[in-house]
Amino acid sequence: MSTRPGLRICLIASSRFPIREPFAGGLEAHTHALSGELVRRGHRVSLFAAPGSDPELGADELDVATFVSSDAARADVASPPESWMREHHAYLRLMLDLARTGARRFDVVHNNSLHHLPVAMAEALQIPLVTTLHTPPVPWLESAARFAPSSTRFVAVSDQMGRAWRHVVRSTTVYNGVDTDLWRPGPGGGGAVWSGRMVREKAPHAAIDAARAAGMPLQLAGPAYDPVYFADEIAPRLGDGVRWVGHLSQRDLSALVGGADVALVTPAWEEPYGLVAAEAMSCGTPVAAFARGAMRELVDDRTGRLAPADDISGLARAVAAATSLSREQVRATAVARWSLDRMADEYESLYRAAAGRGVAA
Repeated sequence: MSTRPGLRICLIASSRFPIREPFAGGLEAHTHALSGELVRRGHRVSLFAAPGSDPELGADELDVATFVSSDAARADVASPPESWMREHHAYLRLMLDLARTGARRFDVVHNNSLHHLPVAMAEALQIPLVTTLHTPPVPWLESAARFAPSSTRFVAVSDQMGRAWRHVVRSTTVYNGVDTDLWRPGPGGGGAVWSGRMVREKAPHAAIDAARAAGMPLQLAGPAYDPVYFADEIAPRLGDGVRWVGHLSQRDLSALVGGADVALVTPAWEEPYGLVAAEAMSCGTPVAAFARGAMRELVDDRTGRLAPADDISGLARAVAAATSLSREQVRATAVARWSLDRMADEYESLYRAAAGRGVAA
């Protein structure tokens, strides 16, 4: 933990989802953990996020500008959806405010959102901007990044994500971290677990099929954001040892994951990171995962087993093999590699370098 003077940090998050439990997804959990740790270290953090974010963070909450299109604007045949316009309006208001007064209020801006405007308007700021790349290139964000000033620093959440973006920007890898005091060692013994958003790209249906093939009961936890997918692929598979326990707080989820013999991670796309894998390892629970995206960086022979993408039989074999691993070794590896403390150290170094107060490690 640094003993140097604290920084004034504007942390930009999603304007759509509040930063509070139960989290909408890994991005919100990551933002909450980082904000809380920065405050704990003595930094002054001002958080731009959806209304209703956790007041216990200790961060100053920045206003999210509301917007409703006029009847005249909605009459335009090319009018974008209201939800898109609300997000655009909120980020536009924030960036204009930062362009006018940000240099008096902050030392650094950390864009931890998925929106393009903080990057597109970076040149209007008189303070440095650090942007974390949480997703592969998408058109709006890629376009903005091409015009980002050289002073803008980009962070990739994995080496794989850095490679996906290197045709546009250079980045430094800072792996997401988890609170290893919250995600504590558990006893195992409770079969398999899967956690995350219940959506097609996370493929919980594949976890169900693999657990059944391995002869292991499975509990699934997470919000069902895609009701059609849930009805078509998940609901018919429930029962006979498979149970969905709903959307849990982190403390309850930690207990569930720590009580499992193995955690399944089943991305159906090139997963940029995979916070659920790091959380499971922190509980001492080994991981069985599809070898996609950053899973190849997170999971090694000390912490789990990988199977070829979409190979249900291979994943079932990975489940059986992973359960033989030492839970103490899995936990020790997670504490060394994926801790919140390590992540905060690396971001602090980047912030200070960007603000001209130090050199990034």
